[in-house]
Amino acid sequence: MPRDNKTPLIQKIAKQADITFRGLTSLADGDNKLAADQQSELISLVTAVRAADLKIAPRKTQPSSGAAGLHSPPVTYMHICETEAFSMGVFLLRTGASIPLHDHPGMNGMLKVLYGKVSLRCFDKLEDNLTTGTVPPHFEHPLTPFQTASLCRTVLRSVADFSEDSEPCLLTPLQDNLHQIDTVEGPAAFLDILAPPYNPDDGRDCHYYKVLRTVAEVGTDGKSDEEQQGKEAWLLEIPQPEDFWCGGEPYPGPAVSF
Repeated sequence: MPRDNKTPLIQKIAKQADITFRGLTSLADGDNKLAADQQSELISLVTAVRAADLKIAPRKTQPSSGAAGLHSPPVTYMHICETEAFSMGVFLLRTGASIPLHDHPGMNGMLKVLYGKVSLRCFDKLEDNLTTGTVPPHFEHPLTPFQTASLCRTVLRSVADFSEDSEPCLLTPLQDNLHQIDTVEGPAAFLDILAPPYNPDDGRDCHYYKVLRTVAEVGTDGKSDEEQQGKEAWLLEIPQPEDFWCGGEPYPGPAVSF
């Protein structure tokens, strides 16, 4: 069969994403199983994508400062397409920008760096809800009863850097679903696929978290993230951090159609 060299790569990715993720909207979180062959094909296509395929050029920006920086978003988003099965777009992060620790409830996803480098810290929930028998530890800063209700127990699953030469970072409803994304050295951009898309009416809304330190951990700042991997971590759900917001800008690449 002759190779299709006329169809833009992003169109091929969108078509394969629709095939791969179609039907997940009707499945329970624990049953969001992807067909291995379909997922493998999507990973292969996403691995090959580069900034030039989307007509995006690396930006040599500096950290924002002064009054102008206060009104300029640290992160912007280029929307490419959205169906009932998935959404796809590009996040662009300025130098020093960070997407705070957040979740993707009941969703699968792929993140592929287009330029620059990002560091991802990924957490897995150990249980959905704290039971009455679960006794949280003593934290460095005591929590109010209201805050205690917003706790979740997790494990730091992985800490890794990703560049344009890396394979996509994958997340599922149960694995690597909570993560923080930080730029490394300079600006960065990544293609982002989420399936199903965010939909608060169906319980898929973004929540933000911060990592709490226990009294026992005070004074252990010398430990690296690598040393902390696999260890329990307590997260507190918080409002969207005031220093983070996401702006929008037009997507300049090939149009996607279905």
